[in-house]
This record gives sequence, C-alpha cells and structure tokens, in this order.
Amino acid sequence: MSEHVHVDPSNKKIALIIAVLALFLAISETLSKAYQTEVITKQVEASNLWAFFQAKSIRKTGTELALQSAQISPHAEEPKTAEQIKKWGAAVKRYDSEPETGEGRKELAERAKKAQALGELANHKYHNLEISSGMLQVAIVLASSAIITNVMLLAWLAGGLGIVAVGFGMFAMFGAAALF
Repeated sequence: MSEHVHVDPSNKKIALIIAVLALFLAISETLSKAYQTEVITKQVEASNLWAFFQAKSIRKTGTELALQSAQISPHAEEPKTAEQIKKWGAAVKRYDSEPETGEGRKELAERAKKAQALGELANHKYHNLEISSGMLQVAIVLASSAIITNVMLLAWLAGGLGIVAVGFGMFAMFGAAALF
C-alpha cells in the first residue's frame, strides 16, 4: 500500500527560502575567506616593505657615517678619496629616494602604507561579510523553525533578516570602499 503524504505548500516556499539563504551564505563565506586571505597577504607585503625600508635606512646611516668620516679625513682632498666621497653622497641620496626602481626609502614607505591601507579595507570587508554570514545562518534557523512549528511569522522574519544580510554583504563588498 502506498500512503499519500500531504505536504503543506507553504513548506515548499519556506524550503525555497532556505535554499536561497544557503546560496547567499555560501557566497558570503567564500568572499569572506577571500578577503581574509587578502588581509594576510597585504600584512605580509607591508611587513616586507617596512623591513626593506629599515634595511635601506641602515645602509643610508652607514654610508652617511663613512661619508662624514671621509670628509673630515686629512686625505679628503686626494682625488681617490674625493671620488669616493662623491659616490657615497650619491648613494645616500639614492637610498633616500629612488623613483626609477621604487626602492628608495620614500617609495618603500609609500608602498608599505598603501599595502597597509588595502589590508585594512580588506579587513573591514572580511568582518562585514562575517556579520552577513552570521545573519544568514540565523535566517536559515528561523526558516527551518517555521517549517517545524508552522509559525509563518518565523518565515517572514527569516526572509527579512536574509534581505538585510544580503544588503549588508553588498555594502561590505561595494560600500565599504567608499568609507576609506
């Protein structure tokens, strides 16, 4: 014998809501992890650039000391020493700013600050998408509860929360950039 099971049509609608919420949750989680990876990447990049900046600063300081020592040397006027003084002077300037390679202290500091700013932006996006994901998870629980309890208010709350969560996720991806 086959039994005929009656399925409440509203349950199909709620199941569809759950499926859509789960889709947006998967998208939100995937983007969130991508931004989390971007945060780490930019932090490493900024750290590397600041380390390179420090190395250039040490080289510049060492070269400046050698330059000053040579300048006060009794042999400062000799052609070989004068030539070395000129080379060290050029090196000091190059360590400070080297626009053609982007590896002077000034350029390295700018690149490091830019990497830090991009990392901060990705961090804001990551956190906002995590909030969106949390709201979507709660919406799925509410919708599931609506099926079990037949309380349609829970389904409406789930749909409303889902819309807010998707809006929050959209803001995280597109609107957060406008704040920085």
